[in-house]
Amino acid sequence: MLSTKSKILSQENLFMLSALVVNGGNYLYNLLLGRILGPAQFSDAAILITMLLILSFVAMTFQLVVAKFSVTIPTDYFDVFVSKVYKNAAIVGIFCGAMVVVFAPQLQELFHTTTANMFTIFGIGIPLYFFMSVNRGMYQGKKEFKLLSITYQTEMLSRLGITLLLVFLFPNRSSEVIALGVLISLFVGLFPFKFNQNYFKFKANFPVEEFKNIRHFFAITAFYELSQIIINNSDILLVKHYFEPHAAGLYASLALIGRIVYFIAWMFVMLLLPTVVQLKKEGKKTAKVLAKYVVYISVIAFLIIIVCKLYPVLIVQLLFGNAYVSIAPLMWKYAFATGVFAVANIFAYYFLSLDRYLPVVVSAVFGGLQVLLIFLYHNTLEQVVHMQMIAMFSLLLIQLLFFTWDSTQQVKKNA
Repeated sequence: MLSTKSKILSQENLFMLSALVVNGGNYLYNLLLGRILGPAQFSDAAILITMLLILSFVAMTFQLVVAKFSVTIPTDYFDVFVSKVYKNAAIVGIFCGAMVVVFAPQLQELFHTTTANMFTIFGIGIPLYFFMSVNRGMYQGKKEFKLLSITYQTEMLSRLGITLLLVFLFPNRSSEVIALGVLISLFVGLFPFKFNQNYFKFKANFPVEEFKNIRHFFAITAFYELSQIIINNSDILLVKHYFEPHAAGLYASLALIGRIVYFIAWMFVMLLLPTVVQLKKEGKKTAKVLAKYVVYISVIAFLIIIVCKLYPVLIVQLLFGNAYVSIAPLMWKYAFATGVFAVANIFAYYFLSLDRYLPVVVSAVFGGLQVLLIFLYHNTLEQVVHMQMIAMFSLLLIQLLFFTWDSTQQVKKNA
């Protein structure tokens, strides 16, 4: 038992280190594109990056479902379960990819991009992301963090290397080659691929009650990931629509700097879900795990906000260059909004792991509030950031109140 526990802990540490490298690589990818392309062209690249983030949230629904039920589902039914998930992932992936390809001209018009081809190329790769997410869900649920780390590493490294090479070779087709780099990286990120060709041939019956649980969790998770899409990406999409390309590129760089808190929080979420599910299965208390991760994210968020407040111009110059200095005063404000959201997000994923869904609804409501506020107040980039600060602070306050109320109820129930 001690040997097994030590192995798991070492794999978790490896995954944490790997996650830092992956986030660092993805950050470097964005920074280099911002420096090479300049604000106007970077606004096109930012739309593709944002669409990739949206895709990751949609596909995360499949990953979380597989991760959760890999822990709880009876071994005899595991292959049937994976078979059903792969089939549904294939259907959703092909449908979403086809929609992006078909409506590429309309997307170009909506976001004022230089070409529609970038959306066509991106759409072709969408089904690959869904297969990749199911594969990652199995590794996450089984706590095979070494293999999980490899899939993230291969995706990041290939996208970074291939995209930069293509941008230098074809500087006048930057939007299209960035989309091509994303497509190739999604294929590479499939490996190592734990797939049995019989997954698409299983026809065995699945326990009705278990199927209902999976379907219910899937629906709730999909709903929550939709709220994540709205909160994380609506601002960039709305700014790209309402502002001219140069201002949209400046805002994209601001979002990238401010979201470092969320990217760090993501790796804690990857560890939180299977841990909480396992503790619940064993009848153990889970609140200490939540408290640990909330403290981690809060401290990291606070430090990043302080640094952004004290050295905004220096940070922008080092990361993006002098062309982006005008957004420096907004850095700490955007970091505040993102940091607050990252902490609130930990609470939502925690309750989602425990099959408690009210915080998920709360997140969706405040995601809609953020969109509404930006829709109503977008005269300047500063106003857009202020709307997010209001929405995200309100979200965290409600999540804290719910956690306090829920903890009180649990104490009364156990008394």
